[in-house]
Amino acid sequence: MAARQSAEERKAQIVTEVLRLADRIGPDRLSTTDVARAVGLSQPAIFRHFPNKGELWLAVAENIATRLRSSWTAAKAQTSTPDARLRALVAAQLNAIAGTPALPSILFSRELQVENTALREVFRGLLATFQGHLVDAISNQQASGDLRRDVNAEDIAILLTSLVQGVAIRWTLGARGFSLVAEGLRLFDLQMALLRTEKDLSDGQDR
Repeated sequence: MAARQSAEERKAQIVTEVLRLADRIGPDRLSTTDVARAVGLSQPAIFRHFPNKGELWLAVAENIATRLRSSWTAAKAQTSTPDARLRALVAAQLNAIAGTPALPSILFSRELQVENTALREVFRGLLATFQGHLVDAISNQQASGDLRRDVNAEDIAILLTSLVQGVAIRWTLGARGFSLVAEGLRLFDLQMALLRTEKDLSDGQDR
């Protein structure tokens, strides 16, 4: 006989199922009945763990936030130069989306964002944190003369964030018919080539 799950284990299982089902049927169409059926519980049992649907989605957002922050920290720790750090941060974001395909749908769900202010604030904070990491790496590259200084670091960070979001949407709408990470990094490299200084480009040609 399988051991009985603790409340925390059950909550984690429910969150995992919400992410899986949100990818399969869409976050706006997902009901607590769908979740209950997937985890083998009654609908009232779901509400014993999460008082309402809003709290359930907030738990999902916090789960995503924890994993994203961990991936950003690892990306920064595993690189020693600003240019490698910037690329690693973008790669971490692309890998996170590829590993959680429901993420774009959740982020751009009008129903969820309008009805759940707390969830919207979690994602807004995540975006600000991610852009802050990008700005730090970009500013360091500009200080060393590797990137153009006539373009604001915050604007470059917005461009890169928009690049990730754009390729993620194209990947989703295109039935995931290409490698999200490979395509995202290809476009990232192209974008950064346009922002490098003439000195940096000359050094690259000499090598």
